[in-house]
Amino acid sequence: MVLAMADEITRETLLNLVKEQGEIVRQLKAAQAEKTQIAEEVAKLLDLKAQLGEENGCSHKLILKTPKGTRDYNPEQMALRLGVLEKIISVFKRHGAETIDTPVFELKDVLTGKYGEDSKLIYDLKDQGGEILALRYDLTVPFARYLAMSKIASIKRYHIAKVYRRDNPATTKGRYREFYQCDFDIAGQYDPMLPDVECIRVVSEALQVLDLGPYLIKLNHRSLLDGIFAACGVPQSKFRSICSAIDKLDKSPWEEVKKEMIEEKGLEEHIADKVGNYVSQSGGVELIAELRKDKQLMRQSAAVQGLDSMELLLKYCGIYKVLDKIKFDLSLARGLDYYTGVIYEAILCGDDIGVGSVAGGGRYDNLVGMFDSKNKNVPCVGVSLGVERIFSVLEARLANKGLKTRTTEIEVFVASAQKNLHEERMKILVDLWEAGVKAEQSYKKNAKLLAQLQHCEESKIPLAIIIGESELVKGEVTLRVVSMRKEIRVPRSSLIEEIRKLLKTLS
Repeated sequence: MVLAMADEITRETLLNLVKEQGEIVRQLKAAQAEKTQIAEEVAKLLDLKAQLGEENGCSHKLILKTPKGTRDYNPEQMALRLGVLEKIISVFKRHGAETIDTPVFELKDVLTGKYGEDSKLIYDLKDQGGEILALRYDLTVPFARYLAMSKIASIKRYHIAKVYRRDNPATTKGRYREFYQCDFDIAGQYDPMLPDVECIRVVSEALQVLDLGPYLIKLNHRSLLDGIFAACGVPQSKFRSICSAIDKLDKSPWEEVKKEMIEEKGLEEHIADKVGNYVSQSGGVELIAELRKDKQLMRQSAAVQGLDSMELLLKYCGIYKVLDKIKFDLSLARGLDYYTGVIYEAILCGDDIGVGSVAGGGRYDNLVGMFDSKNKNVPCVGVSLGVERIFSVLEARLANKGLKTRTTEIEVFVASAQKNLHEERMKILVDLWEAGVKAEQSYKKNAKLLAQLQHCEESKIPLAIIIGESELVKGEVTLRVVSMRKEIRVPRSSLIEEIRKLLKTLS
C-alpha cells in the first residue's frame, strides 16, 4: 500500500513537472528566445515525458536516428573524409609537426573559464567515480593542459580528433555538435611573428591542396582591438564581452551587433558608434599607415604594439607569398577569451553553401600559465581547420557534378571463367597479397564471369585477372584493363611485374 502511494506521488509530481516545463517552453517561444535556450528546455520536456511514460508502464518504440547535431558517414563519405585528412596531414608534416592525442573528456575545471561566453556550450558529464568531467570543446585547451602537465617548453604539433559543442546545429552548413578539428600549433619562446606567419602559410597551403576554390585569410590583432576599445571609452571590464559581440559581424549586420552591445552588454550608444567606425575598416599595409595618423588611437600603447606586430606580420606574409590571400580586417575579433595577439580566420569566397569560416586561430600566450602552479607561460600560436565545413563543400561539389568517390583501393580483382576454379583464384590472390598488391575475389565459388567483371567496373577496379582451364594448362592468365576492356595474355611467372607496369601507366 505504501509502495502504491509512493508510485502515485511520483506520477503526480512528474505530471506537474511536465506541465510546468511545457509552460516554460511556450513562454520562451512566445518571447522569441534564443534557439539554443528553447532547444535545451524542449530536451528537458521530452526527458520528463519519457520518465512519465516509464512510470505508467508504457513501452516506447525505439526511434532510430542519430542524436541532434551528429551524423553517420557511409563508405563513400568516409573515403572523401580520409582523403581530406590525408592532404591536410601532408601539409602539417611538411612543416615538421609531430602528433599527439588527449582524452575526449577533461576535468570540468580544466575547460571552464577559458572560452568566455562560449563556455555555455560545453557538454557536462555526470559525476563519474568522484570526478566532475566535461567533453572537450576544442583541442587547444587540452593541448595547453598537456604542455603544463608534461613541462614541455617547445613543440610543433598537430592533433586531429573529435570535439563537442552544445550548439544549435546547422548540418547543411557543416555545423555539428560532434565534429573533427584539425589543429596545428607552435609552442615556445621565439622571435615575433615567425611562428605566426608560418601558421598562416599552413592554412593557405591546406586550402590550396584541397582545391576549394578562392579563399581569403582575414587578419587582426587582439592588442589593436583592446587599444581601439580603450580609445573609444569601452570599460576594460567589458573588453572581452564586446569582442564576443564584434565576432558576430560575419553573420549579423552592424545594427544587430550594436543593439547587443547596448542592450545586453550595457555599452553607451555613442561609444558603440565609435567602435563601429573602427571595425568597419579593412585593407592592407595602407590601413596601418592610416591608423597611425589617428592621434587618439596612438595614445594607447596596446594599439601601437598591435600595429607594429601587424606591420611585421604583413611584411613576412609577402616573403611567404601569401600576401595576395590576406586582408587586414578590424571586424575580426575571434570570440574566445584565450587569444592574446594575432588572430586570423579563413573564408571561402563565392561558395554557394554559406559555410562561413573554414579555418581560424591565433596567438594565445597566457593559456598554459593558467595550468602551471608557478604561472609559467609557454607562448603558443596555432590554427584549426574546420574539416566538417570543408567536407560539406566538397561533398556538395561532387553531388552537383554527379561524381562518386571510390570507397576501396583494390587494384586487382581475380576472376574465374569456369566452375570449380576458386582454389586457383586463392593461390593467385596469396601471391598478389605477398607482393603488396591490393586484391580481392568473389566469395562465391562459381560466380558468373559477367557479374565479376561488372563488379570491377562499378567499383572502378583498374585490373582484373581472368583464369580458365586453357590458361591453367599454359601457365598463363588473362590480364584485363577494366576501363578499356582490353585483354592480354601474361605468363604466371611475370604476372606481378606486368601488373606493376600497368598500374603505373593507369595512375
